Amino acid sequence: MPAVPEPSGDDFSRSGAQAYAAEWARAVRRLGFVPLSAAETERLLLVHTVRLAQGLLAGTFSAEPGEDVGRALVEAHLAEPGVLDWSVRALGERFLPEVLPARAASPAARERVAALQGALSAGFARALRDRTFSQQERIARSAWQARDTVEQALRDSEARFRAVFIGAAIGIGIAGVDGTILDVNQSFADMLGYTMEELREINVASLFHPDDAAGMWELYQELIEGKHDRARVEKRYYRKDGSIVWTDLAVSLIRYDDGRPRFTVAMIEDITERYELQQRLRFQALHDPLTGLPNRTLFFETLGHVFETARPEQRVGICFLDLDGFKAINDSLGHDLGDRLLIVIGRRLADCVAGRGHLVARMGGDEFVILVDSGDGIDDAVEVAELALAAVSAPVHVGDQQLAVSASIGIVECPAAETSASELMKAADTTLYWAKAEGRGRWAVYDPERSAADIARSALAAGLPAALDRGEFVLHYQPIVSLLDGAMVAVEALVRWQHPELGLIGPDRFIGLAEETGLIVRLGAWVLRQACRDAESWRRAYPDTRLVVSVNLAARQADDPAIVETVAEGLRTTGLPADLLQLELTESAVMGTAGEPLRALHQLADLGVRLAIDDFGTGYSNLAYLRRLPIHCVKLAGPFVEGIRADGVDAAADHRDERIVDALVRLAHALELWVTAEAVETGVQAERLRALRCDTGQGRWFGPPVPADQIRGRLAKGEAAA
Repeated sequence: MPAVPEPSGDDFSRSGAQAYAAEWARAVRRLGFVPLSAAETERLLLVHTVRLAQGLLAGTFSAEPGEDVGRALVEAHLAEPGVLDWSVRALGERFLPEVLPARAASPAARERVAALQGALSAGFARALRDRTFSQQERIARSAWQARDTVEQALRDSEARFRAVFIGAAIGIGIAGVDGTILDVNQSFADMLGYTMEELREINVASLFHPDDAAGMWELYQELIEGKHDRARVEKRYYRKDGSIVWTDLAVSLIRYDDGRPRFTVAMIEDITERYELQQRLRFQALHDPLTGLPNRTLFFETLGHVFETARPEQRVGICFLDLDGFKAINDSLGHDLGDRLLIVIGRRLADCVAGRGHLVARMGGDEFVILVDSGDGIDDAVEVAELALAAVSAPVHVGDQQLAVSASIGIVECPAAETSASELMKAADTTLYWAKAEGRGRWAVYDPERSAADIARSALAAGLPAALDRGEFVLHYQPIVSLLDGAMVAVEALVRWQHPELGLIGPDRFIGLAEETGLIVRLGAWVLRQACRDAESWRRAYPDTRLVVSVNLAARQADDPAIVETVAEGLRTTGLPADLLQLELTESAVMGTAGEPLRALHQLADLGVRLAIDDFGTGYSNLAYLRRLPIHCVKLAGPFVEGIRADGVDAAADHRDERIVDALVRLAHALELWVTAEAVETGVQAERLRALRCDTGQGRWFGPPVPADQIRGRLAKGEAAA
């Protein structure tokens, strides 16, 4: 801000000038927008106050300072009309009394103030006019420049579009909303095999492939109706020569200024090679590379689609096929021959149902599956299974080998509304297992009741380890009685499962499961220890009796290298004398025993433990071998004893069974073995066995299996032999 020297002399009041400028500044800020701070505004107006004072005190008067101040106000953007009004009025009314009080009464001074008022107004008006003209000129110049810029941008944009349109490697076409092609580039024409002139005479709809024409025309209609601004799809077009080109099509809608559809611009890229590659990759992903059949992924996709679209009454069937003994072929003849065999089998399966429209898939390994869709019932599925078995069973020539192959098939067939894809396959897998278990080379049909039984059996097998840990097993004991005097000489320990949900379960339901899972060794060790504890407690309570406890050993227990230590530990920890423990082994488990198992039997006998052969007479006894075993007792198999009846139903058979028992007893006695007859159910049987010199009997006639405390009760009554 330029500095203005103050007037000299007593006429000028410095304090009055400052007060005047301060009041002027407040008025200006009150009357409109001021781009300066309050202090800056006051300093500016103080300069103008001093300048006006100098003009009034000049020896030769001129109104030019007033015009300068008016112009300066506009230049400082203090151009509100109210600012001019306040400035002119204050100059006439307050300037002389406040700034030049010595001249306030001078007529000449008042004339000079009036002249300054006019000059200030004129300068303010001229400056405001000049600024307005300048702004208008700048606006006009900017408008012209903007128009030129827009026109140039439009020309540039059109040039760029034309350059892209002509030189683009992808096809570009412009069409009206009625589908008429307005313009295309050379790439578009080359892609479809037309000339550009020919395409300009074609409607877009005529280029659509018939397989997707309806959907594409609907999409195009929605586009030109303004429902969408753009669309992108993969679609087919016909070339002029009739061949097909796969394209990636992107269509954009161009509108009028009022929003109405005007025309469409389509950009088309030839993706035929990419599409064919995708199809090859999809085929590889969904088909077995060895046989070329659909794989499990495609099978489950198809099966899922069947369930999604099935009518309520529609039926669906599965034939789940597995080759019998394929592993042996692979192991003996090699995997290469095995693969060639699978190729032949896969082709045969596909051919045998080719005319029926059923899907044949390879699930992996030597497993195949046939989807019997929309069949009329189980008969259709069975017919397909028999066709498949016949196709597989025909001799297969692979190289110089002729192979005889068979298969097992699990069949599941039911209404689609009653099951799901996963449940159907689970049932088919279960049924295939049944077919193999029943002898192979056959089919089996799913049975819900049998499946439920298998599931229950599996649940029992799964619960065995935890049941043993929780102490859910208990022992019952069945008396073994002397046929000579009726005294109880031994008891057989029989395990039961006190199931928390199913109640007391007999061994016929879980012993086989324990053997299959290997838990029989742990369970048998527990039975042995518990039986020894119970027997020792009876002995201590009734020392005058010698009651033998008989414990069954499964074949896996007998083969266990630790069996001798297990028995010895059981005797040692309970204190039971070894001669009061009898271990029962089945005839099939004992006969043929050699090596370490045979040594184990001798070691058990050396402990003083009694050894018995259970179910004697049902196996393949070798008498010479039997003499080498440290056996103390044989237990006659129940069927022989059951044949000794008194009902006269079959006297000849009854007499035959009696002679067999007589021969077995004589044989056992000749080998110096004790003989126990099992399954003695009647008094007549007991009498006949006594007459045949059988030593002891066991069965319902002498008492059922009972808990340990009931055996203690019989001991208290003195029923045991001393």
